[in-house]
Amino acid sequence: MAIFTFKKHSLKTRDDERTKASELTLKQSIYPLCLVTILFFLWGFSYGLLDTLNKHFQTTLGISKARSSGLQAAYFGAYPLASLGHANWILRHFGYKAVFIWGLCLYGIGALIAWPCLLHRSFGGFCAAIFVIGNGLGSLETAANPYLAVCGPPRYSEIRINFAQAFNAVGTVIAPVLGSYAFFKNVGDNRSSLQNVQWVYLAIACFVFLLAVVFYFSTIPEITDADMMFQAEETHVGDEERPFRKQYRLFHAAFAQFCYTGAQIAIASYFINYATEIRRNTSAATGAIFLAIAQGCFAIGRFSGSFLMHFIRPRWVFLAYLTCVIIFNAAATTQKQNTGIAMLSLTLFFESVCFPTIVALGIRGLGRHTKRGSGLIVAGVSGGAAVPPILGATADAKGTATAMVVPVCFMIAAWSYALCVNFVPSYRTPADKIGAATIGIESPGHEAEVSSNTDTEVRSETAKDINETV
Repeated sequence: MAIFTFKKHSLKTRDDERTKASELTLKQSIYPLCLVTILFFLWGFSYGLLDTLNKHFQTTLGISKARSSGLQAAYFGAYPLASLGHANWILRHFGYKAVFIWGLCLYGIGALIAWPCLLHRSFGGFCAAIFVIGNGLGSLETAANPYLAVCGPPRYSEIRINFAQAFNAVGTVIAPVLGSYAFFKNVGDNRSSLQNVQWVYLAIACFVFLLAVVFYFSTIPEITDADMMFQAEETHVGDEERPFRKQYRLFHAAFAQFCYTGAQIAIASYFINYATEIRRNTSAATGAIFLAIAQGCFAIGRFSGSFLMHFIRPRWVFLAYLTCVIIFNAAATTQKQNTGIAMLSLTLFFESVCFPTIVALGIRGLGRHTKRGSGLIVAGVSGGAAVPPILGATADAKGTATAMVVPVCFMIAAWSYALCVNFVPSYRTPADKIGAATIGIESPGHEAEVSSNTDTEVRSETAKDINETV
């Protein structure tokens, strides 16, 4: 099958018809997954650039930490509007490809709006541009995360999404490095430094519009509700029979995503403030370098987490990493100098697998509810609009180091989901059944045999847990 064609394309796919896209082999899924992975780099770069601009807006425009969090509020506040609103509607009525194109167009429009706002140093105008960009990236996340999770053998869903998200982390590394060495090195914190950034947003706009054209002409498989029902039925999960309002595991995953993402964004947004306050003689440019190093740790954590998931169940890796996040984040509130920066950098390292693993585990077994469910989990990213202002207000009053206790509290709330998915059978069983599936790997007859063996293994593990409890 051709992967790129100039023939007439239709962006609408019927959800009640199977396309067999959920049965793709590893080889068949390589091209669409590579194309979607580019999107992860794009919003990683955008997010990393935003964290760098946060500190420089404070200095060049003379605004408080709390007010500068308006960038994060505009960016992540747009996510639920996209994931629960327009993007989710397009996803359910047209398909994944249409959402990819829609999100890229919004991203490009927002980047074009940002150009004159940076030129005229308008913080309010730039927040409006960031809101449009957030709608575009929220649309892309609404489609890209579940697409990666379900396009290909379900056994490797967490590995696929964590590996692709690692390129998101690469983007967050490049952005602060670019900010430190290209935008702010020679001009420092004066107002002309912001004019240098305008060309980046213009380049982003040109690139994403071109990428939207590539997506339009590319032949990528569409995954329908019927495909997801088949996948759930083949693995004997059965949750697709429940109405959406009774998908309690999904709601818990969305809550965990809200708390975790809010804490992650808050930490990254005020990392430069933290570095300049707890380490003597540290400028904002030097702080941006430390942020780039920390984001490098984040990227390494994504790749290492993907590697570990080949040998250890993803839910165990998720629990271990999130536990370490809480430990090192708490330590960062009391440490000074390089020790404090090291603690916060280790926090970012262990944050790495949490977001994509929550998405992958949260949508497992949803069947025909997968598209709506993924939109709800992605809406949890709106935590990035809620938590940074709390941390910013606390930092204005008590200092950034002390304010780091705010994300610690939200991480503990997210930890409840990691505990449930590992120790509560109703959470653990669907995750393990689909994780053991051989769809896209073996023949249908072998799939049925493996599913039967998996049922026996899961029942044995559940019985063992009950006996231990008694």
